[in-house]
Amino acid sequence: MVVANAAAAPPSVNAPIPKDPAPLARTLVQTTADLERAIANWVPRTAPAPQAVALLALYQQRVYRVLAGDSRLVTRTLALVPQDLAKVSRDLLAAQHELYRLTPPIGVRQIKVGRPRPAPELLGYYREAQRTFKVPWNVLAAVNFVETKFGKLRSASAAGAQGPMQFMPATWRRYGRGGDVQDAHDAILGAANYLHASGAPQDLRNALHHYNPSGAYVDAVLRYARRIGADRTMFYALYSWQVFVKTPRGDRRVTGPGLP
Repeated sequence: MVVANAAAAPPSVNAPIPKDPAPLARTLVQTTADLERAIANWVPRTAPAPQAVALLALYQQRVYRVLAGDSRLVTRTLALVPQDLAKVSRDLLAAQHELYRLTPPIGVRQIKVGRPRPAPELLGYYREAQRTFKVPWNVLAAVNFVETKFGKLRSASAAGAQGPMQFMPATWRRYGRGGDVQDAHDAILGAANYLHASGAPQDLRNALHHYNPSGAYVDAVLRYARRIGADRTMFYALYSWQVFVKTPRGDRRVTGPGLP
């Protein structure tokens, strides 16, 4: 078992990531522990993420991206971390792999990004939607994360889906309750309305399949929802992850520290 040491200064934007299992395992454990402490010290959370949270979340995300590219490295590395972290990591890596397969390359010039609504506001919207439509708040948060990284990604999809919850125009007209598809509050309530009409909460898998008819998509959303629901800190960690887009020339980060 790898045990985290005392927190150090947060890693730089381009801090190197170990490629061998033992040091990579230590890095994952330490970064996760440091990020949890930084999130606990993030007060008030209505403010943008402090530098320590932003840098640690980016580094954690980059560690998982390294792991996602090598199944043998995953097996050897996760054998060296505590069991609870290994379970979380397997869910995050499986979800990332499932979604990456579904994502077509896109030109950087087509990408529009922006700042998401403050995390506590989004949590309030998910809770309101849960009260109104009985759709679990963590499922709505997972959809919001998967679709647009909580609203950081502002581009329409290749198929024409719009807004932070990525609605097709015809679907929005039916389930958007007359709101603004680009507004986080309206979009989250609209998504809950649509999922409820499609069978949630009794049959979440079927409801999510209506939202996006892909088994891999459904699996990914439910993996993220499980982790967000089990630990509120995971919501704040994922909220602080950045947007990496798949382009014809490789993956590229378009939000976060160190960018214009």
